[in-house]
Amino acid sequence: QVQLVEAGGGSVQSGGSLRLSCAATGIYFSMYRVAWYRQVPGKQREYVASSRSSGSTNYGDSAKGRFAISRDNAKNTVYLQMNNLKPEDTAVYLCNALGDIAGYYWGQGTQVTVSS
Repeated sequence: QVQLVEAGGGSVQSGGSLRLSCAATGIYFSMYRVAWYRQVPGKQREYVASSRSSGSTNYGDSAKGRFAISRDNAKNTVYLQMNNLKPEDTAVYLCNALGDIAGYYWGQGTQVTVSS
């Protein structure tokens, strides 16, 4: 059974930092594009960043210059380092895995709350 488990969310003040992690069981991240999205109630899910199996990375406009995605395939974990957080970053952050060949999975999410 495939499971993606996010961790690292919490409450921080504006300007603070958090590091989220997404750990997988049942699949090997080395064969997956792994992405972070975020969801605010009543709004469309927003793309944050992604890391391809090749190692290349991509960022949404809201993440550029502040967030960094990385992966440790040996630990089957992908990280999202978030710096200079703003109140508008408040959301549930979700991990998504898309297989190079097959497979599409979501985690349950971790809440990030940024206060001004």
